[in-house]
Amino acid sequence: MIKKDCVKIMELFNGILTIKSVSFLMLSVLSIAALGYILGRIKIKGISLGTAGVFIIALIYGCIFHEELTSQLVVNQKDELNNVVSSMTFVDSALKIVDNIGLILFVTAVGFIAGPNFFGNFRKNFKSYVLLAIIIIVSGGLACAGCILVGRNFTDLESGEFSALMTGLLSGALTSTPGFSAAKDAAVEYEKAVSVGYGIAYIFGVLGVVLFVQIIPKLMKADMKKERELLVNADTKGDKKAAPDKLIHMDEFGIMPFALAAVIGIFLGSFKFGNFSLSITGGCLLASLIFGHFGRVGKISIMPKDSTLKVFRELGLMFFLIGAGVSGGAKFADYFQPVYFLYGIIMTLVPMIIGFLFAKYVLKLSLLNNLGSITGGMTSTPALGTLISTAGTEDVASAYAATYPVALIMVVLTSQVLLMVFK
Repeated sequence: MIKKDCVKIMELFNGILTIKSVSFLMLSVLSIAALGYILGRIKIKGISLGTAGVFIIALIYGCIFHEELTSQLVVNQKDELNNVVSSMTFVDSALKIVDNIGLILFVTAVGFIAGPNFFGNFRKNFKSYVLLAIIIIVSGGLACAGCILVGRNFTDLESGEFSALMTGLLSGALTSTPGFSAAKDAAVEYEKAVSVGYGIAYIFGVLGVVLFVQIIPKLMKADMKKERELLVNADTKGDKKAAPDKLIHMDEFGIMPFALAAVIGIFLGSFKFGNFSLSITGGCLLASLIFGHFGRVGKISIMPKDSTLKVFRELGLMFFLIGAGVSGGAKFADYFQPVYFLYGIIMTLVPMIIGFLFAKYVLKLSLLNNLGSITGGMTSTPALGTLISTAGTEDVASAYAATYPVALIMVVLTSQVLLMVFK
């Protein structure tokens, strides 16, 4: 299995690594990054897009150059079973690599950052995190079901195709790649409809949560210094960093343990249990959480420097947003319909608002624990990056890491149940 996957990856690289495609890729990535960070710095009443500005520029780039991006064939893949050769575009291949590299860097960095105080925080708030993740995903699933029941009376699509489209919208609204994959596996006949829905809803799925975690603290006139003090910190964090000079470091920046955790995470994410897998995101998060928790193996340090983690976290988020944004923009230009975008907005807002109110008034979580849990429950990688900047502390990553795995499982199950009920 692993050997076959490696062969496929090599074939993909052989197809895309031409001077023209590499030059185009590098020019695209660097141009989008430069313009995106400029846009992200603009503030309106104290609210800014931050790194999500990169996503906006990537979307615009994808819309403007969608014909060039989708027509530039870079690799042919042969289906041995059906003896068919299918073409892949620049969007499907090169940008997917950028997307995945970014996701690996970001999630692995988050796991290391959250690791030292994750398990103590999780033990104390275990029931709250699990319950909140379930509430968020179930309410999102109910919102999707409601949209299907109402929308199927006003569409020309077949019942199964429309349900597939709406399930794709749900996975996009929750920015959930595993949910997207599960929906495609469960709706093979309407796989394209799932992809279209995911691409349309993903845009507000990113921006909605990014803006939410900034607007809520301002509406509540939160004292960030006080809120940071309310965050739960495990006592082990200080112990892990005690006497670091006595440990053996494999390299100056801690890149070796970072890379090792990422490799282990990729292998963990590649295993499938039926239609469910941890995915790259879940695998890298789990591996780096364990590395970050222990911090050492004997006298050998397996914890990268804080500065290394911050750089990889930001670089990874940037790559992820560029890959996803350009790809989404290219599909958005071809398939956008206002009513589908509206459905996607509903599926993002309903679970996010219900989850926040439930965490605040029922679970009594502090503001930053609440918002951190929301980003995990919504499986929103970009929003976590924004929340860290807004909160002024990386400790919010623990709440994200605690709710994310439960939400990951729930969104996969919910997608499959929706397609089963609304055939």
